[in-house]
Amino acid sequence: MRNAILAAASVILAASIASFAAGGAKMKVTSSAFQGGANIPSKFSCDGANSSPPLQISDVPSEAKSLVLIVDDLDAPSGLFTHWAVWNISPQTSTIAEGSVPKGVQGTNDFGKSGYDGPCPPSGTHRYYFKIFALDRELDLPLGAKRGQLDAAIKAHVIVQGEWMGRYARKK
Repeated sequence: MRNAILAAASVILAASIASFAAGGAKMKVTSSAFQGGANIPSKFSCDGANSSPPLQISDVPSEAKSLVLIVDDLDAPSGLFTHWAVWNISPQTSTIAEGSVPKGVQGTNDFGKSGYDGPCPPSGTHRYYFKIFALDRELDLPLGAKRGQLDAAIKAHVIVQGEWMGRYARKK
């Protein structure tokens, strides 16, 4: 049931994003720690220090009132596994330093904890998406809210988004 709800929320969110993205506007999120589509260094995973990689954010629209950062594994056996969710980040934020948390509100990840938990795939190579959303408002969600609550809160408020993908496979 949980997976069906998350899948439906993701579809709704994707449709909302697509409608905004159709105008050609895009925000950017990148990392100096790994190239887009390349392997994520193990220090950012459960096999290393499990610290968050440095992120750079650009092209935030002037009308944005807040940002949301979500890190997902779409190759997880459940179909979606959230590693980090932070909202109400200032739209003036342009960098998030390695191992730091942007000023905002953190949700509960799918490990059941608040904060970043890096890649830790059970098998094979998984793709990890670092997504940034610009919203037309701040969110009224409590600390520790879960992904379904976050998806529902942002679905009608996304102005534009960007994403950066990295891959990770555990060393055997």
